[in-house]
Amino acid sequence: MCNIAIGQPVPDFEIASTGNKLIKLSDLRGKKLVLYFYPKDNTPGCTTEGQAFRDHYAEFQALNTEIFGVSRDSVKMHEGFKCKQAFPFELLSDQDESLCNLFDVIKMKNMYGKSVRGIERSTFIIDEQGLLVHEWRKVQVKEHVSEVLEQLKTL
Repeated sequence: MCNIAIGQPVPDFEIASTGNKLIKLSDLRGKKLVLYFYPKDNTPGCTTEGQAFRDHYAEFQALNTEIFGVSRDSVKMHEGFKCKQAFPFELLSDQDESLCNLFDVIKMKNMYGKSVRGIERSTFIIDEQGLLVHEWRKVQVKEHVSEVLEQLKTL
């Protein structure tokens, strides 16, 4: 498992996204990136989190920042979720868990008394040069987007 520490460059990656795109990290140099990992499309917490990023999208854009939501759902599932919620940013489909493993967000979770592997809600900021500059793990949805915005203003 390749984990990235704060201050280290994020290895280049290429991943399928909504909008029939292939997102490549190296193509995004010069912009700050927010990658937010969430467990599943169309679930209450994930919907609320996505809506908060959507509602503050213009503020992120003003800070030269692109947002990407990441889960293991298919691009087709993501397209429906994105459309239904009117997300102005792309959702990345990490079905093979390569990005999840890179950022070490797959954890054992307890769901209805069963132990299951799932995505631990986490957010990462990558700077214009491709360095990991901040991370949040075990994210609580309420107020999270405001925290991310405040952190971006300090960069």
